[in-house]
Amino acid sequence: MDQINDHILQELGRDGRISNLDLAERVGLSPSACLRRVQELERRGVIRGYRAVLDRSMLGVGFVAYATVGLNTHTKASQEAFERAMEVAPEVVECHNITGSVEYLLRIEVADLPAYKAFHTDVIGTLPQVNAITSYVVMGSPKDQRA
Repeated sequence: MDQINDHILQELGRDGRISNLDLAERVGLSPSACLRRVQELERRGVIRGYRAVLDRSMLGVGFVAYATVGLNTHTKASQEAFERAMEVAPEVVECHNITGSVEYLLRIEVADLPAYKAFHTDVIGTLPQVNAITSYVVMGSPKDQRA
């Protein structure tokens, strides 16, 4: 990695659909040199893909919460069972195994508070390995750089 690659990644992070010609101009390279660098970053796995930034409210998502989840046993089987359940739950858009007093941090996106209550009660609340759930409701996101 060098400063030029860092600059390429910054520009692609801002606009993943930028043309190679515009990208090359912004980072001060010829189009062919820029394309070679981008392809090498892709080949090495530094760039793993490109995504669209969605307006979730236009898709019916009006309620976002983070939830911490503690498990009642700290076994590999318990963690795997929980992770499988989160993998198939469309409401869970992020699931992170974390350090601290609980095992997981979830980002949950649903239509509204009743939908969140149903998910909390009927999905997470029914999993036998779950010991504790703490919810944090997102009231606003002044900075959110996720794709």
